[in-house]
Amino acid sequence: MTRMSAQGNMTVVVTGASGRAGRRVAEAARAAGLTVRAASRATGFDWWDRSTWAGTLRGADAAYVAHPTDVGAPDAAETVGAFAREAAGLGVRRLVLLSARGEEQARPTEEALAGAGTRWTVVRAAWFAQNFTEGPLAEELRGRGELVFPAGDGAREPFVDLRDVADVVVAALVSGDRYAGRVLEVSGPRLLTFAEAVAEIAEGTGRALTYRAVAPHEYGANLAGFGVPAEEAAFLVELFATLLDGRNARLSDGVRQVLGRTPRDFGDFVREGVTAGTWEPDASRPLLA
Repeated sequence: MTRMSAQGNMTVVVTGASGRAGRRVAEAARAAGLTVRAASRATGFDWWDRSTWAGTLRGADAAYVAHPTDVGAPDAAETVGAFAREAAGLGVRRLVLLSARGEEQARPTEEALAGAGTRWTVVRAAWFAQNFTEGPLAEELRGRGELVFPAGDGAREPFVDLRDVADVVVAALVSGDRYAGRVLEVSGPRLLTFAEAVAEIAEGTGRALTYRAVAPHEYGANLAGFGVPAEEAAFLVELFATLLDGRNARLSDGVRQVLGRTPRDFGDFVREGVTAGTWEPDASRPLLA
């Protein structure tokens, strides 16, 4: 039996399948010949209603797990642990968790997954390049021409393309035991500050885009303006105060290790976005893949 035919018989649950990361995992899984079972409220799955879990998990071979707010959120370890145990009890053979590099708050969630009784892999990702094209930060760039964020010059990041993250996730799902019980750290190939990233976008678009760093506690007001609930905003302010302290100013070789190639560069990502008109101040602009 060939690898592709084996994968063609494999059903994988993709949580958050309509979200930024989950959508790309679902696309990569389908491209690899897997049968994707999308798990979102649109399909009847609800992270906050455990009675919806079994119907989604039953009969699946594997699952991609992404907590709906943040992998280090106060409730994440309990929720992900319960989900993973239910999956194991229903015969799901493999779980892959999306986690974050440098986020100490995420470790209890990773441990909860590992203790659920099924094969597991953790994919710790650097800051997503797509945060500059989707979501509140992207809207600030498009609408105001300025990105405000609590990351100073010391917070250099190897921004990773979510398509690379998705490919690593799918490789972990279909690789048998090769990545079982392992943590895979993935990043882009180059370190940039947030200001340098915005400058590359500005150069590519020809727009006068700027970046302004603020203290984490000041950024809390911005989160409220984005409609983030107060409790979640407080967690994020605390998270940014630690996560953006320079600890992630390093490269990880997970993409090359798993996929055998160099990760996509942020410059190539920007050029694709410019071609697609992603940063044009127009509500009808397309989103970058």
